[in-house]
Amino acid sequence: MTVRRDFKEPARCRPDQVIGREELFTAAREQLGRGGSVLLHGPAGIGKSTVLRALAGEYGGAARTVLRCSPTESESHLPFLALADLLGLVLDEVSDRLPTAQLTALEAALTGRGESTLQRDGLALRLAVLSALRALADAGPVLVVADDLQWLDPASAELLGFAARRLGDTPVRMLCAVRTEGEEYDRHLRASPPDTLAVRLGPLSRAQLSALLENRGFTGLPRSTVRDIHRTSGGNALFALELGRALAENATPPRPGEPLPVPTSLRALVLNRLEMLSDQARRTLLVASAGARPTLALLHAAGRDNAEAETAQAAELGLLATEPEGPAVRFAHPMISAALYAEAPAQERRAAHAALSTAAFDPIERARHLALATTGTDPEVAARLAEAATLARDRGAPSVAAQLSLLAARHTPADGTPNPDVVRLTAVEDAITAGELDLARDIAREVLARTAVPAERVRAWIAVIETAGHAMTEVDSIFPQALADAGEDPELLALVHYQLTWRALLVEGDFDEAREEAGYAAELAARAGDRYTELLALALKAQIETLMGHSDAPATIRRALEEPQDPRVACHHNGAGYSRFRWLIMSDQLPEARAVVTALLREVRRHGWVESEVHFLRGVAETELHSGHCGRALDLARESLRLARDTGIGEVASAVLTSLAEAAGGEVDIALALAREAVEHAEEVGDQMYVSRALAALGHAQLVAGDTEAAVRSLRRVREVEQGLGITDPARGRWHGDLAEALVRCGELAEAQDVIDVTRELALRLDRESVLAVLDRAEALVRAARGQRDAALVQLTSAQDRLGKLGYGLEEARAAFALARLHTATAGPASYDEAARLFRRCRALPWLRQVEAATALPAPEAPPAPAAAPPGLDGLASMERQVAALVMEGATNREIAARLYISVKTVEATLTRVYRKLGIRSRVDIVRLAAERRTT
Repeated sequence: MTVRRDFKEPARCRPDQVIGREELFTAAREQLGRGGSVLLHGPAGIGKSTVLRALAGEYGGAARTVLRCSPTESESHLPFLALADLLGLVLDEVSDRLPTAQLTALEAALTGRGESTLQRDGLALRLAVLSALRALADAGPVLVVADDLQWLDPASAELLGFAARRLGDTPVRMLCAVRTEGEEYDRHLRASPPDTLAVRLGPLSRAQLSALLENRGFTGLPRSTVRDIHRTSGGNALFALELGRALAENATPPRPGEPLPVPTSLRALVLNRLEMLSDQARRTLLVASAGARPTLALLHAAGRDNAEAETAQAAELGLLATEPEGPAVRFAHPMISAALYAEAPAQERRAAHAALSTAAFDPIERARHLALATTGTDPEVAARLAEAATLARDRGAPSVAAQLSLLAARHTPADGTPNPDVVRLTAVEDAITAGELDLARDIAREVLARTAVPAERVRAWIAVIETAGHAMTEVDSIFPQALADAGEDPELLALVHYQLTWRALLVEGDFDEAREEAGYAAELAARAGDRYTELLALALKAQIETLMGHSDAPATIRRALEEPQDPRVACHHNGAGYSRFRWLIMSDQLPEARAVVTALLREVRRHGWVESEVHFLRGVAETELHSGHCGRALDLARESLRLARDTGIGEVASAVLTSLAEAAGGEVDIALALAREAVEHAEEVGDQMYVSRALAALGHAQLVAGDTEAAVRSLRRVREVEQGLGITDPARGRWHGDLAEALVRCGELAEAQDVIDVTRELALRLDRESVLAVLDRAEALVRAARGQRDAALVQLTSAQDRLGKLGYGLEEARAAFALARLHTATAGPASYDEAARLFRRCRALPWLRQVEAATALPAPEAPPAPAAAPPGLDGLASMERQVAALVMEGATNREIAARLYISVKTVEATLTRVYRKLGIRSRVDIVRLAAERRTT
C-alpha cells in the first residue's frame, strides 16, 4: 500500500501501544529522527507489529510517501507480490523518470505480464527498483514499512535488499519487522540500509505484562494469576493476551495448583508438531510438563524408561530445547508445556502427578504432586501439604506456602483438626506476607462467608483490614463487626485494638488516641499471653511516641526489645527493629541507622517477606539520601517504587521518597509528578499522615524547581496538617528549613523567622542537631535579606561545618551554595567551586544545574543594607521596599533577583503587591516616585 503526503493517520501513537517497550521505542524513534532505518526482530507474538505500527504512525506524517507491505506465509511463494504492494500505486508517478528497459522490466514484474524474471531481466529490474525509490525521494522523504519480513517472497526480498544497500544519502528510511529466534536476524540486516539499527524485542516483565492486560480490558486479575500468566506465556504479549481472554471466558477460575486454561488458538499454534510423536513420547513430555524442574533422572524415576530417545525426538521436532550434554529437559517455550498439559485427559494428568509424587526429589514438590493426583478429601494428603507449607515458609517462599495451604484446605475433611477454614486463614497470612493482597482478601472473604467461629472470623476480619493498607476508610465499617465477634476475649480484642491504632493514625490523624490504643492492645495481648501481638503493639506505640516527640519513646523502644522476642516481629516492618531504626535516623545516628535497616532488609529478603522488604528498601534509601549519596538513594527509591506498584503495598510512601530522591539526584519534573500523585492518592484515602509527607515532598520539589510561591503554599499546608495531627518532632519530615527558605525568597521574613524560632525550640528539646544546623542555614538567609551580611556569613559557615560533621552531605552542599551566593559580591563565579564540588560528590544533579545557572549570571552586588524608606514606601514590607528601591535605581527583574537571592517569579509577585499597596500600575510609576523624591 502507498500513502501520500495528504494521508491522515487515524490516530497518533498512544503510550499504551508500546507498554514495556519505552526505551526501545525511544531508541528507534531517535534513529528514524536522524534519517536512519530500523529493523525490529524477535519471536512470534512478542509485540513487533505493535511497535512497528506505533513508529509508522508517528513518522508517517513526516514522510511525503509511505510504502507498505505485510506479507503472509501463504503468499511467500508468489514472486514480486510484496514488490507490487510497495510500488504498485506509485508506478505512474515515477514511470517517466525510468529508462525504458527498467520501466519495462518493472511493469512486467508488477503486473505479471511479459514474464519478467530476475534471471532474464536481473540488472534492469534491480536498477528499476532503486531508480523508483530515488525518484520518489526527489519529491520528499520516503518511509518503507514492511512487517513480517520472514514471509517476504525471495524475489521481492532480493530486489529490496539490492536497493537498500545503494540508497546512500537518499532520504529513504526503512522500518521493518521480522520474526526471529535468538539472534538470527543477520541476513535481514544485510538486506537493509547500512545505517540500520537492529532492535530486539524480548519478553515483557511481570509488571509490564500486568499493565498490558489492564490496558486491554483484563482488569482485576489477582496478582497470583498475573504471575501465572507471565510464567506460562514467557512474557510473550500475544500469548499473555490469549490466556487473559481464556480466563475471562472461563466461568470457573483454575483452582490452586491447576494450570491456566489454554485457548484452542494457542494449542493449535504450539502443538501442531505433536502429531508426529509416538504415544509413549507424548506421555513422557506430559510428565515433564507436570514437573517443576524436569530432568532425565526425574523422568526415569517417574517410570519413563526411554526418556533419552523420546526427548531427543521431541527436540528434533522443536518442542524441546534440551542440550545434548545437559541433564535438564527444557521446553522450547513455556506455552508448549502449558498447552500439552491442558490437552491431556484428566486421568493422564493425575497419573503423571502420581508418578512424580514419589519421583520428585524435593519434599515440597512431592506434596504438591500428591495433592494434584488425589481427588476428594484425604487427611494424610492434607497433613503432607501442611508440612510442605511450613517448609516453604521457612525457606522464605510465603507465596508457595499460601498455595500449598490452599491445596491442604481442599483436602482437609470438614471435621478435621485443624478444620479447612483455619488452614485457609494460614494461607491468608502467607499471602499477605508475600504481598499477594488480592488473593488474601478473597480467601478471607470466603472464610467469613463460611464460618461462625469467633476466633476464625476475627482473624479473617483482620486480614481484610490489613489488605486495605493505608486506605483504611474503605474498611471502616468492619471494626464494629470485628469487635462484636471478639466479645470479651482479650487475645481477639488485642488484635482488633492493634488495628484500631492504625485507624486512629491514618483515618482520624489523632496521635494521642493512637498511642492509647497501642498501649491498650499491648496490655490485652500480655494478659492473653500473646507475645507476638504485644511486641507489635509496643513497637507501634514507640513509633507514635517518636513522631510526637514524646519523652517516653526511648523507654517504650527498650520494652519492645526485651526478651522473649518473637522472630516474626524482630524483622517486621512494624516491629521494634524498625522503631529503633526510625529513632536512630531521627537522632542523627546515620551509620547506626544504615547498619540496622540494611540488616533488616537482608533478613526479610531471605524469608521472602515482601511487605517488609518494601518498607526497608525505603529505609535504606532514606538513609542514603540523608547521607548525600543521591545516586544510590535514587536507585533504591526507584526499586522500592517498582516493588510497591507491583504488589500494591505502600505506593504513596514509596512515591514520596522517590520524589525526594528525584529532586536530589534525578529529574525535578519527575519529582513534582510523583509528589502530586502521592498527595492526590493520600487525600483520596484520607491518610492525613501521608498527606503531610506528600505535601512536604511536593514543596521541596517546587523549591528545587524555583517555584517559590507554590513551595510556600504546599509547606504552609504541611505545617497546618502536622499541628493538627500533633506531630512535634521536626526530624520526622525535615521540611521546616525548606519553608523558611521559601518564605525568605518571597520576602516574608517575619514568618520565616517565626518558623525558625518555633522549630528551634522543639529541636533543642529533642536534641535534633541536624535540624538545628539547617535552621541556622535558613536564619542566615533571613539575616542576609535584612542586610546583616557579616552575621549571615558566620552563621552559614558554622552550619556547613556542623552538617558536614554529622554526615548530611546534601545539606552541607546546600549551605555551601548559600555561602557562595553571599560571597559572589566580591569573589566572583569562582566562589561556587566548593558548592559544585560538594554537589558533584553527592551526585546531586538538579542542584548542580542550579550552580551552573548561578555562575552564568553577572556577579550580584551585596544586598542593600536597610535604610530609611524612601517617601511613599513606608507602608511596604521589608522585601517590598528593597525591590521597589532597586526598581527606582533602574535594575531589571533579573538583576533584582540576583542581588536579593530570590527568583524572578518572586520579584514579579513582589512588584504586584507593591503596585497594589501604592495604588500604581507599573514600574514607570515607581520611577516617577523616585524622580519626585530627587526633586524635593
